[in-house]
Amino acid sequence: MIDQMERYFELKKLKKDIDDELSSLRLEMIDHLTAENAVRMEHGEYEARIVVQNRKEYDDELLYKALPDPEVWKLLSKADTGKIASLIKLGVLSEEGISHTYETRRTELLIVNKK
Repeated sequence: MIDQMERYFELKKLKKDIDDELSSLRLEMIDHLTAENAVRMEHGEYEARIVVQNRKEYDDELLYKALPDPEVWKLLSKADTGKIASLIKLGVLSEEGISHTYETRRTELLIVNKK
């Protein structure tokens, strides 16, 4: 058991070191692509590209106040983006009616592939 605990500890530290280096490399590559005004770059057999996602982060209190019927909150219980999208598709909520209840956050994902 001592060997497993020691190995587990070593691997956790190694994982943290790898995650830190990946994070640093990600930021460097995104900064480079942004400076070049590019969303895609190829170098040799590698390709890097940035994919931008816009994510809605809802404020529970504002969303609750914007609901047409407080009973709808029982379906949500908290601001769940998937459930909210379903309620909009079903016509229970309107996009306009809840437009003030969220902030849109931009997230840049870096994808690096080998051709």
